Amino acid sequence: MAAAALLALGACGPLAARRGRTVLYASGADLQSINPLLTVHPAARQVQRYLLLTTLARYDSMLRPEPYLARGWEWSPDRRALTFHLRPSVRWHDGVPTTAADVAYTLDAARDPATGYPRLGDLSGLTAVEPLNDSTVILRFGEPATAFPDVLTDLSIVPKHLLDTVPHGRLRGAPWNEHPVGNGPFRFVAHEPNRRWVFEANPDFPAELGGPPSLSRFIVVVVDEPTTKLAALTSGELDVAGIQPAHASFVRRDPALRVVSYPLNFTYGLVFNTRRPPFDDPGVRRAVSLAIDRREIVDGYLYGFGTPAWGPVPPDVPGYLPPAHDSGGVAAARRLLAGRRVEFEMLTVGSGEAALEQMIQARLAAIGVTARIRQLELAAFLDRTYGPRHDFDAAVLGVPGDPGLGYLGPLAALAGMPMTADPAAAQRRFAAETPVAFLYHARGLQGISRRLGGVRMDLRGELPTIHDWTAAAR
Repeated sequence: MAAAALLALGACGPLAARRGRTVLYASGADLQSINPLLTVHPAARQVQRYLLLTTLARYDSMLRPEPYLARGWEWSPDRRALTFHLRPSVRWHDGVPTTAADVAYTLDAARDPATGYPRLGDLSGLTAVEPLNDSTVILRFGEPATAFPDVLTDLSIVPKHLLDTVPHGRLRGAPWNEHPVGNGPFRFVAHEPNRRWVFEANPDFPAELGGPPSLSRFIVVVVDEPTTKLAALTSGELDVAGIQPAHASFVRRDPALRVVSYPLNFTYGLVFNTRRPPFDDPGVRRAVSLAIDRREIVDGYLYGFGTPAWGPVPPDVPGYLPPAHDSGGVAAARRLLAGRRVEFEMLTVGSGEAALEQMIQARLAAIGVTARIRQLELAAFLDRTYGPRHDFDAAVLGVPGDPGLGYLGPLAALAGMPMTADPAAAQRRFAAETPVAFLYHARGLQGISRRLGGVRMDLRGELPTIHDWTAAAR
């Protein structure tokens, strides 16, 4: 299916040259949902806040919040009220102005548990959202805020006039999800499930936000097989594609491509379900964590494109606390188990060789722990891990972070462990209780056509500079 989609997009002549200002960008899976109130998919969240929609504020490359949909804001003296002043020039792609009513609708929907917003906990201190007029909205908090709420740089604003007739508990079935109307630099054109998303430049994007983007079209192509993705990248059928560390040197030898490696706020870990045996026992959790050789994973699996992780926060992220962790390796793990034989099912996403999981499996076998690898497609994996039944023993997953470290609470909740809202205290508890055996902090690795310019990738992700990307025929 992926190959057919690429052929349909790339047919007719020299591929890159014929595309002109259209860019084809590979995603390993469909975007799950284009609705920012619903999705946990990292690529979808980037498409939402950088292409289709706008957020009240956004981070610069130093992770400092700067105005976006809001032209400015101020705190009350007691820091219990945050007033935003919106840009009056921003309109939805159907021509309706974006107003404070849209902001209030989005935040109120996100605060309603019936919606299922993944970062609901980050809004627990928000007590009221009051639109004063079309361009002014006040957020009120129960306690004085110590910092700008990170969630406001991540949650894109959605159009009230197209969604307010849908009950919050039924937003997953809203017609808007299939034909979204945004207010960002790109407009939605088409979606073919599990094949592609097509966006085109918004000619009416306000000049004060940079005006229309340089690209004419941006197409997200779903390509889940790494070898297919690599072949499409090297043949010119794709302009941007994530590549495996083992392929980096091969891509570097192609004069038409360049390799970009950049830090990510993204950590991989083996999440334990502490609600049931065997991982209701902290000794078993600690033993499994001790037995895993993180340096082996970084050197052998990632070819050096990553760093070993003993905690949930990468060292480059503000708020990082150097984790205190157990030492002793395999010997200490065996002492903790004291001859006990442990078996569990290790869930993962994919259908290939599962090299990472096999490395973990081999290390655990050395301490008498049997890990049965079970590979699932993404939807089934999400249902078993994030679904209400939490039907898993342990799961290998990537954890997308945020600069405010609001993800620590939901990550602990996934493991079945309540967590303090204080990021430093949360990091200490992760180290003490081991609800997750953290594996490595990832680095992004992308192969990019040299016909593209203005591309910068960093801790914010792959698409923060998409507005300024350029594409030339080659």
